[in-house]
Amino acid sequence: MRSVRYSNSPLLASRTPPWRAKFLVALIGLGFLGLVGRAAWIQLIHNDFYQQKGERNYARKLDLPAKRGRIMDRNGLLLATSVAAPTVWAIPKDMGQRAADRAARRPLAKLLGYKPEELEQRLAANDKFVYLRRRVSEDTARAVQGLALPGVHLMHEDKRLYPEAEAAAHVVGFTDAEDRGFEGVEKTFDGSLSGQDGSRRVIRNRLGEVVEAVGETLPAVDGQDLRLSIDSKIQFFAYQRLAQAVTQHGAKGGSVVVLDVQTGELLALANLPSYRPDDRARLKGEQLRNRALTDTFEPGSTMKPFIAGLALERHRIQPDTRIDTAPGRISITGSTISDAHPHGVLTVAEIVQKSSNVGTVKIAQTLESREMWELFTAVGLGQKPRVEFPAAASGRLRPYRSWRPIEKATMSYGYGLSASLLQLARAYTVFARDGEIIPVTLQRRSEPAAGERVFSAETAREVRQMLQLAAGPGGTAPLAQTQAYSVGGKTGTAHVQEGKGYAAKRYRSWFVGLAPVSAPRIVVAVMVEEPSKGQYFGGLVAAPVFSDVVQQSLQTLGVTPDLAVEPRIVARGSGQGAVEESF
Repeated sequence: MRSVRYSNSPLLASRTPPWRAKFLVALIGLGFLGLVGRAAWIQLIHNDFYQQKGERNYARKLDLPAKRGRIMDRNGLLLATSVAAPTVWAIPKDMGQRAADRAARRPLAKLLGYKPEELEQRLAANDKFVYLRRRVSEDTARAVQGLALPGVHLMHEDKRLYPEAEAAAHVVGFTDAEDRGFEGVEKTFDGSLSGQDGSRRVIRNRLGEVVEAVGETLPAVDGQDLRLSIDSKIQFFAYQRLAQAVTQHGAKGGSVVVLDVQTGELLALANLPSYRPDDRARLKGEQLRNRALTDTFEPGSTMKPFIAGLALERHRIQPDTRIDTAPGRISITGSTISDAHPHGVLTVAEIVQKSSNVGTVKIAQTLESREMWELFTAVGLGQKPRVEFPAAASGRLRPYRSWRPIEKATMSYGYGLSASLLQLARAYTVFARDGEIIPVTLQRRSEPAAGERVFSAETAREVRQMLQLAAGPGGTAPLAQTQAYSVGGKTGTAHVQEGKGYAAKRYRSWFVGLAPVSAPRIVVAVMVEEPSKGQYFGGLVAAPVFSDVVQQSLQTLGVTPDLAVEPRIVARGSGQGAVEESF
């Protein structure tokens, strides 16, 4: 077979027509001109339109979160602060939906506390972005990163920490998932704590990563720090001592309030049950209740000193006025009011000391209903406290014109009206401040508060001496005494309301008092709810808590002891020397 030389190939020998070459050159030229024209159209003529369209697809407004302000106690110790914490998020469409992909996500579900099907449901909610778990621990974040799953990413958000945990939970409160105040002072002062978020416009790639900043940046304004009146040492001790009492007496809960009578500052406000603000997975509704502010109850015998003080102020009686309480009961329009034990003839001071219902009713008979109502109103009963807390209760105080004789009588010893423990503590500042009552506050206050006069200084001092008798031998609360400071106060015990009446064997026990009697610095109020292990009188259940909290608080505040000789302290739990309270 003879070979053919390429140089002699017919294909090479054929010639391309000139018009075809010109056509190809023209076609290429027109294409180039089209591209140039299109580029000019986009870049020069309609640049703004396409710029905006591109930004709509890839540009985003990126929030610059303001750092939330810290919450501190009166001495600068942290009660709440923010730290950066990892958040796990995902782009579900990048994660794959094959059986092998879902199997690979099982370790992720376990790490984040989900069942596998729960994680898949979460991913199905949005194919572009979904939070998987916010503010996880660093260990969890490292473990998630180690899985190296496609579409799973980490970023950092601020996480709120609460160093005092359960002890200050009802004071401080907590924030929600978006770092907004949800309870306590976190909610009350959310505006100043939050600050103001900033923003900037950025270009992000499909993974959400910022690749370019565009436009001006509006800087964030961080939140302001907040300094409270709370003393962390007093707060922690009050909480711990209350917890001991609740356990000891099998109670449902309780509260302690400590007030500085010079400034009106709240030094402690403790409640049980409580919760951990930074661990709310098993939180129950009743744990959120700030019982000292939201729960109201009939104050019982703690109102008797006010009736004695009012009658003294109106010159209807004197401290040594003798009143016959025999035979230990009195009838008011067919209803009988009784004492726990007959006492016979008592002075006004002894009526307060021994907590005689009959004697108190006879003192109230020297007063008009209007006078009693005006006094109760003047000390803040029936009114919402002006304190920096959401949901503080006002209690109940009906208009005096509607009082029947039996209601006037029972109100004299604390039945037929209601108040919160905070209201009761504030009311007792009238005796501690020589007749003046002051507003209370949860914010640090450097200057003494201005007071409103309710009693004369003489009347307040006379009642203070009666309160000291009530907290001593022969009174209802000798267990309220301390080793270094003189104290005065009044017990309260009441049946728990049930339906339209009272539960036969369910009680609230409390004690409200002041110290030192010679120059009062604090008022302490203690309430124990439904003790169930036999003892229920306020002098046996609440008074010992008062004693320990007073001792610790005054030492913490650096108050000089006013007792030259250590008094004899009745053995705790015995109740020896205590008079059984009438309620």
